[in-house]
Amino acid sequence: MLKIVIILILAYLLGSIPSGLIVGKVFYKTDIRKHGSGNLGGTNTFRTLGVKAGFAVTLADILKGTLAAALPTLFHLHMNPLLPGIVSAIGHMFPLFAGFRGGKAVATSAGVVLFYAPILFITVLVAFFISLFISKYVSLSSMIAGIVAILYVIISGLVQKWDIPLLIAIILLVTFIFYRHRANIKRIMNKTEPKIKWL
Repeated sequence: MLKIVIILILAYLLGSIPSGLIVGKVFYKTDIRKHGSGNLGGTNTFRTLGVKAGFAVTLADILKGTLAAALPTLFHLHMNPLLPGIVSAIGHMFPLFAGFRGGKAVATSAGVVLFYAPILFITVLVAFFISLFISKYVSLSSMIAGIVAILYVIISGLVQKWDIPLLIAIILLVTFIFYRHRANIKRIMNKTEPKIKWL
């Protein structure tokens, strides 16, 4: 029981590492919370600091989820890796190290999926970039990728074998993503959501 608690605390702390804030302050002398959307995630980093910084922060946020999901294996504990993965996504959204004002959990959720179901990760990544190429909206593409993830797990369950923990985790993570994109949804509907210029 103690190991489980330790793993969940570590997962939250991993998720709480504010990659965007660190990259912005260390390499650009900029607090990205004071620019753009004020968000600590990769999208605002792209918008505020540029492509290199955006990719660096996105990769770091993905790895947070992957490492959190790997904690049970590293601790030799029989525990579903999705649980600490979900906790890391919560840590990313409400980071201890950044005043509980974090990102939207897209990249960190993707990192969890990368560890647990690599083929699903690749499928979602392809869906994300196809949507991004067509729409130029990162927020919309993130939500579409989430929907694709749910459909993938459901279809896989119907065709092969149900993975109920994965289904619950994906629904929960996608719910987080949609909830955190409330303002973006309104802007998309009002046609005021910023579009990317690098793709």
